[in-house]
Amino acid sequence: MAELKRTPLFDVYKEYGAKTIDFGGWDLPVQFSSIKEEHEAVRTKAGLFDVSHMGEIEVAGTTSLDYLQKVMTNDISKIKNGGAQYTAMCYENGGTVDDLLVYKMEDNHYLLVVNASNIEKDFNWLEKHLEGDVSLKNLSETTAQAALQGPLAQQVLQKLTQTDLSSIGFFKFQQDVEINGKKALVSRTGYTGEDGFEVYCQADDVVDIWKDILEAGKDEGVIPCGLGARDTLRFEANLALYGQELSAEISPLEAGIGFAVKLKKEADFIGKDALLQQKENGVPRKIVGIEMIDRGIPRHGYPVYKGDELIGEVTTGTQSPTLKKNIGLALISSEYGELDSELEVEIRGKRLKVKVVPTPFYKREK
Repeated sequence: MAELKRTPLFDVYKEYGAKTIDFGGWDLPVQFSSIKEEHEAVRTKAGLFDVSHMGEIEVAGTTSLDYLQKVMTNDISKIKNGGAQYTAMCYENGGTVDDLLVYKMEDNHYLLVVNASNIEKDFNWLEKHLEGDVSLKNLSETTAQAALQGPLAQQVLQKLTQTDLSSIGFFKFQQDVEINGKKALVSRTGYTGEDGFEVYCQADDVVDIWKDILEAGKDEGVIPCGLGARDTLRFEANLALYGQELSAEISPLEAGIGFAVKLKKEADFIGKDALLQQKENGVPRKIVGIEMIDRGIPRHGYPVYKGDELIGEVTTGTQSPTLKKNIGLALISSEYGELDSELEVEIRGKRLKVKVVPTPFYKREK
């Protein structure tokens, strides 16, 4: 069996009582205290996540914009220096290679942040379609990332830097920010539905940054958080997870991230024809929110029925810590996705009633 990969923070986990699991080949904390406590901290105060398993790929060269326009679904030309954008890469048939963030460091210089389980696959895909004056560099081994998320994130992080964090707008970032003397790229992004920052730094610096943030946030109740809370938080905010809401078999349009697919941009991109066809004919399947009527929790992979017809399956489901309801996301035949429609989910051999509800389940007050 292959040895699990570890982030530079692995040895620090024990100090904070982490329980680790195998997550896509990585030995990562599922929780430190409890998923509910960590979820609540991020919704009401702030929580700190180790996200160093994510991949970072540098794209540079005089034709890098043209190249990225060809491999990304979103319109990369709209990103200004110091800006970030959410996008996807697709196969020719419209299935999803990955969903990712693109940071524009400066003209002809970009940083892609990709899902941990897809680093090698994404790099190979990008390399396969390389053209023009473009170079690719996989920086994943030398880059670490900590995410401070929650309404008090700015207040806490500001204690550690002279940079005015209020000047960093949503989906904007600043390079060379000093956090207690360590240089980092600080980005106002996240995967929780809350305000917050993602801090990219050298792998050697992340332990100090992690400890400094937790120390600075002691009075505000900042706690370390694991993958469990990250999943319940992103799920409530209806943020797609690759491998569940998105995959090689699920297109960005089916997954509900059509806002990141710019079919009218001038540049042709890989998968455009297939996605255009889906758009014109109507997507055959779509992700919808569901809420249990009967007692039970919808889990990933559970089948969804309308009468005797199997119409799809649950992609993510849990008892929402914020709403205290049993809810899920399901990929179903589009014709059955009307709001308030009653469907059934099969849970341990029993068909239980659910209804289609609006998403996101949770939206923070601005």
